Amino acid sequence: MMRYIGYLFICLLWLFQVTELFAVSNDKKPILIICSYNPAAHQTSVTISDYMEEYSKLGGKRDIVIENMNCKSFSEAPLWSGMMTQILSKYQGEKHPAQIILLGQEAWAAYLSQRDSIQVKVPVMCSLASSNIVILPKDTVAGLDTWMPESVDLFADQMDIPELKSGFINQYNIEDNVRMIKAFYPNTEHIAFISDNTYGGVTMQALVRKEMKKFPELDLILMDGRRHTIYTIVEELRHLPENTVIMVGTWRVDMNEGYFMRNATYAMMEATPTIPAFTPSSVSLGYWAIGGVLPDYRKLGKDMALSSLQIDQYPEDDRQHLSVIGCKAVLDSRKVKEWNLNPQVLPFDVQIINQSVSFYQQYTYQIWSACALFVILVLGLCISLFYYFRTKRLRDELLKSEKDLRVAKDRAEESNRLKSAFLANMSHEIRTPLNSIVGFSDVLAVGGSTEEEQQTYYQIIKTNSDLLLRLINDILDLSRLEANRVTLTWEECDVVQVCRQVVASVSVSRQSGNQFLFASDYESFDMVTDIQRMQQVIINLMSNADKFTKKGKITLEFSVNKATGMAVFSVTDTGCGIPKEKQKLVFERFEKLNEYAQGTGLGLSICKLIVHKWKGDIWIDSEYTGGARFMFSHPLKIEKE
Repeated sequence: MMRYIGYLFICLLWLFQVTELFAVSNDKKPILIICSYNPAAHQTSVTISDYMEEYSKLGGKRDIVIENMNCKSFSEAPLWSGMMTQILSKYQGEKHPAQIILLGQEAWAAYLSQRDSIQVKVPVMCSLASSNIVILPKDTVAGLDTWMPESVDLFADQMDIPELKSGFINQYNIEDNVRMIKAFYPNTEHIAFISDNTYGGVTMQALVRKEMKKFPELDLILMDGRRHTIYTIVEELRHLPENTVIMVGTWRVDMNEGYFMRNATYAMMEATPTIPAFTPSSVSLGYWAIGGVLPDYRKLGKDMALSSLQIDQYPEDDRQHLSVIGCKAVLDSRKVKEWNLNPQVLPFDVQIINQSVSFYQQYTYQIWSACALFVILVLGLCISLFYYFRTKRLRDELLKSEKDLRVAKDRAEESNRLKSAFLANMSHEIRTPLNSIVGFSDVLAVGGSTEEEQQTYYQIIKTNSDLLLRLINDILDLSRLEANRVTLTWEECDVVQVCRQVVASVSVSRQSGNQFLFASDYESFDMVTDIQRMQQVIINLMSNADKFTKKGKITLEFSVNKATGMAVFSVTDTGCGIPKEKQKLVFERFEKLNEYAQGTGLGLSICKLIVHKWKGDIWIDSEYTGGARFMFSHPLKIEKE
């Protein structure tokens, strides 16, 4: 009965997981981006690129679909609503997107004109748009070039758009621009406002007409791109009345849908050399406009990506997270000086751009000439110092050679002393196991011992035989390695598996009270090496650690340093350790730090010769203080002899 209940529980759990996975897999609705202009346009492409990169970086998983309205002149405005309807109709029903992002004022206005007919409302985000809009005209509206729509403020008029969850909205401050003009030019009687044949131009003109009602003493002259070409507007600018100030709104497209940008505003500037110009939108700032109160433009792609993720994560949040991009007052330093203006007369703070050039920019040629002269003098000094230090170096090398000869002489004498000590030590080391072998062999030959005693004698004889064999092998290995008579046999192996086998072998053979461990971040690692010699080095290091560790831990570790192209091995013990002043001596031949410890003092010297033969290195980790840690390296790529 319990078994059937268990099967039922497993089936229910499986159904729950499948249902959950099915729900997640169904949530693959894309994010729809509707662009007012061609996505290849600079500002649009930068915004979309930053958005997609940041969305992916933050963990966004939805596909991103881009649709383009390719809006141009305002003459096409009656068609934009139909274009928006056509785009949205592709994503109705089950295909509706998770979010809609509207880039540009045209897409934003076209959506507002069609939102009531959308059957499924999804979260909407707008960007690169203004808080001031005009309702798009219907197909029946005639005379678009003379149509004067009213400006609608998204916030002041409290438009009810519940699906608008997020937005990055510019605000244009026409009132402060007029205050700036009147502060600099109190006698101003006329303001000539320039706008082009685009939706942005029409909306800004509508905003200017609305705001200028606050200044009845000023006459507003509209230079409308819907009724002008670049040539006719330049001619009209030449006949402006006295006490007129120009306000440059936007200029990209004229009545003939000719696309102009900076070259057009340059032509306007040349036609009005005695008339000051200001801008509420940064157009012509830096070469024509003196300044203006304009939006604090910035890149919005990353902020849009963060808002998209928040919309996905908090679908029940009904609040509108609208980011209003405020305005700042800006003046061109060069134009301020040219028109002899005083920024302190303004009733608000102002940012000065295009400040005068620095000292370096002003005297670049003189500075580089002085630097070149200084470099020549320094080169002359360096050449003189070179020959001086070269002579000194040769003299120092002679002194060093003399010192090296003395050191070599001392080393030869020390080597001779060590050989003598080695022979004396070898005599003791060989005689000790031989005495045990001969003595207990005689005891076995006499007989009369119990079986248990015979096994003990046999074990003693075997242990001492192994010790004697190891001593002789060490001597032979050392002599062959020093004579370069050893040839390494290269073959590919799993070095992690080799390390595990060595640790297991040493743990069984030593039979001490120590714990032998192996640690590595790799489950397996293939490498070309001489397996026998690598095992010999590891066994020597672990056996050496076992001799100087009592009831502790001996750990073999393996890691890979890809930066240097080396595999790194380390043998760490918790024993008595090695004094720092003697750490450099342990790899010397015949060297024993403890004269009473078993061994000839050749093991570490043999390890050093083997490691150097495969172009590696061996050393003691001087930073480790819990015992001793021997480390050696092995190249990942072998250069075979």
